[in-house]
Amino acid sequence: MTNRKPPAVAVLLLTAALTAACGADRRPDPAAAPPGAPDAGPATPVTGPPVVPGGTTAAIPPRPAVPAGPSGTTERRPTGPPPVVLPARPAGTPGARQVVAAFRAAGLAAGNPRDRSADCGPDGLGLGCAEIVATDAVTVYVFPDEPSAGDVAEIWRGQSYRRGAVVLNYLEAKSPATDRARYERVLRTLR
Repeated sequence: MTNRKPPAVAVLLLTAALTAACGADRRPDPAAAPPGAPDAGPATPVTGPPVVPGGTTAAIPPRPAVPAGPSGTTERRPTGPPPVVLPARPAGTPGARQVVAAFRAAGLAAGNPRDRSADCGPDGLGLGCAEIVATDAVTVYVFPDEPSAGDVAEIWRGQSYRRGAVVLNYLEAKSPATDRARYERVLRTLR
C-alpha cells in the first residue's frame, strides 16, 4: 500500500474553495446597522414618558452612554518576530571588531569580516554570546561572562582558544595551525 500525500497546491485550492463557499451563504441582516454606525443598544419602544399616579409624568433619567463601535483604527502587529536582545559583553572586554582590527594591525590574516552576532540569539546558534565576527582565518566570539566562554571553548577543545570572555574559533579557519599562536598572542595583549 502506498501512502501518497496530495500536493500542497491542491490542498490550498480546496481550502480556498471551501472558504469561499461557506462565506457565500451569509446574507446581511436587514435590521442590522450599517458598518461603522454606533451601537444604539437594545431596541425599546418609544411610548412617551411614564405616568405616575396622580396624573403627572415622571422625569426620564438619561440612558447610560453606550460606547461607540470601532473607532476605525486597525491594530498594528509587527510583521516579524521581535528583535533579539543580545547580552552585553563584560566591561573591559574587547569587542569582536576590536579583536579583528588588532589582528589586522599585527599583519595577521583577518579578511572578509562578517558580523554574525544574530547567530548568538535563540533564533541562531543559541550560544548566548554577545558578539560574533567571522573572518576567513578565525571567528571571534565574545560572551557576557567568562564561565559561558569557558563552556563553549571546552566544547570546541583543540579548535579554539579562550582569553577571558573572548573565544577564538578555528573550526572554519583557512589559516594554517602554525599561525594560531600568533592570533592568541595578539588577543592576550588586548584588555
